[in-house]
Amino acid sequence: MSHYTRRVATTAIERRLLIDGEWVETDDWLEVRSPYNGSLVGRVAKGGAAETRRAIDAAETAMGDPLPAHERAAILDRVARLIEDRAEEVARTICAEAGKPMKAARVEAARAHSTFTMAAVEARKLAGEVVPLDASPAGVDKVALTLRVPIGVVGAISPFNFPFNLVAHKVAPALAAGCAVVLKPASQTPLSAFLLAELESEAGLPAGWLNVVTGPAAEIGDVLVDDERVALITFTGSSGVGWKLRERAPRKRVNLELGNATPVIVAADADLEDVAKRLAAHAFSFAGQSCISVQRIYVERSAYDAFIKHFLPRVDALVVGDPADDATDVGPLISQDERDRVLAWIDDARAQGADLLAGGALDGELLTPTVIGNPPADATVSCEEVFGPLCTVSPYDTLDEAIALANSTRYGLQAGIFTRDVKAALRAARELEFGGVTVNEAPTFRADQMPYGGVKDSGNTREGPAYAVREMTEERLVVLQL
Repeated sequence: MSHYTRRVATTAIERRLLIDGEWVETDDWLEVRSPYNGSLVGRVAKGGAAETRRAIDAAETAMGDPLPAHERAAILDRVARLIEDRAEEVARTICAEAGKPMKAARVEAARAHSTFTMAAVEARKLAGEVVPLDASPAGVDKVALTLRVPIGVVGAISPFNFPFNLVAHKVAPALAAGCAVVLKPASQTPLSAFLLAELESEAGLPAGWLNVVTGPAAEIGDVLVDDERVALITFTGSSGVGWKLRERAPRKRVNLELGNATPVIVAADADLEDVAKRLAAHAFSFAGQSCISVQRIYVERSAYDAFIKHFLPRVDALVVGDPADDATDVGPLISQDERDRVLAWIDDARAQGADLLAGGALDGELLTPTVIGNPPADATVSCEEVFGPLCTVSPYDTLDEAIALANSTRYGLQAGIFTRDVKAALRAARELEFGGVTVNEAPTFRADQMPYGGVKDSGNTREGPAYAVREMTEERLVVLQL
């Protein structure tokens, strides 16, 4: 047990704010309760504007004494090793506060290890380029090069659904770039962020380079937006909140990774059994609470019935239950309000004539994996991000129609196509209006080193350490007269 954590109940813990290397108490607390059974998982100190300003002060001071690249890389490597060593603790923390099944929580812990490992690589190779000035007469007898310099203090706002690895995707690249961070984790799932902060401190990260403040999103966000010392805000969450944040900070760099209504095209020549296996897993993992959870499946009409025969038994076989049970595939939604919202969307689709093919009911307090057939194109489940254990299945007749259906959303994060036809696959890659397109793999796939991000309402940047590091640095030109 670390020096700043103490037991408050048999299984609950306390975490204080991390500001300038100190674990800071406040006069108030936020409770963290299990989405599965409502039990107290822990509580964290509740901060606000004053604590956020102190955190920015600390971050600014830290950047006044820059860490050389080799030190940043070594710290990131040590954090990666600590994550690997304490992976089960990380997974159990994720499971307890987010309700994520252990099998998925362990994957998230492993991915965070990868994220820090890749960030360490980027810290070691961050460099500019040589500019060939003598390519024009004005540049004769001159040499030019560019440097990548840290953009400044980074304000990071992370969501509940990947409470450890999405924090890693903000903190690790920022540190690789030489930027200090003020982190505001989701109030539903702050314990994972504090655990990561503990590992950072244990790895030797000096005071002020990572500060963690929990509390009201509006109050903390206002300070991050208004304080000129925060040069970049990185936000993962809903599109409505993200774009409003960007509007409020026109002079800052605001990086957004937002939602999706993820489509998949299944051609008749695909391996339907393999497709059904992949999509059943990726439509309902973590109860569909992922930006790239499979939501809209479009199947070529001649294969539609065969696909349904393969798909529905796979869905029915998913284990719904306690996320702490290693056998569980589908646990709770993050809150009862979210569960009730998804149920209302199911009722709305059925009222508009859609078929309920599976699920749509409660197993105790848990929403069972739900499959809706042939929903209208304007139904909410067809247009908006469900963020729940629900997917739709609809037939199509031509690839033109399938691509048009996939594109008929304001979102554009990732999409997928299953086909043996290389020409069709490449056409889909060109014409699907998404930041990423997977071929013969569910679009829920993400390797942490790849460029990840969307277009349209889904965002404006690319994550993945190599890409985020460049977003978090600025290019400075140096010209030398010979």
